[in-house]
Amino acid sequence: MLVLGIDPGIAITGYGLISTDNRNEYHCVEYGVVTTHSKLTDAERLRILFSKLNELLHHHQPDSCAVEQLFFQKNVKTAISVGQARGVTLLSLAQAGLTVHEYTPNDVKQTVCGYGGAGKNQVQRMVQTLLQLNEMPQPDDAADALAVAICHINHQSFQRALQRSNPQ
Repeated sequence: MLVLGIDPGIAITGYGLISTDNRNEYHCVEYGVVTTHSKLTDAERLRILFSKLNELLHHHQPDSCAVEQLFFQKNVKTAISVGQARGVTLLSLAQAGLTVHEYTPNDVKQTVCGYGGAGKNQVQRMVQTLLQLNEMPQPDDAADALAVAICHINHQSFQRALQRSNPQ
């Protein structure tokens, strides 16, 4: 199964693709970021994000996807921009026929690090360890996206185990 994790943002959207097998062994396929320049209009930045996500989806054709939920932002303008980027992301995934799963930042950190208050560096180190990467994934937006994918894989695995233990 190929899982796409996304950490949406207007300036930087992180993405990470992880393949997994029936034994829940992770294999990093690709990760990176989609960036947009701050001098562009919001509409143009969202168009670029939508286009790049569609290219990524067309090229890799993931089986499942997960997106990090919007976390409380003190800056209203930032929250609106991130919300718009999430909307474009959700639209792109839905148009690709994927069911979107969403996890809070605390859910992701709890799953990957065992602590919902883990810092960026802790998340990056755990993602590196779990995926057996030679280097810590950079930038942190890409590491966060990989962490979202790992979180989703673990939650799906848990749900399958529950279903097997309680057949109806």
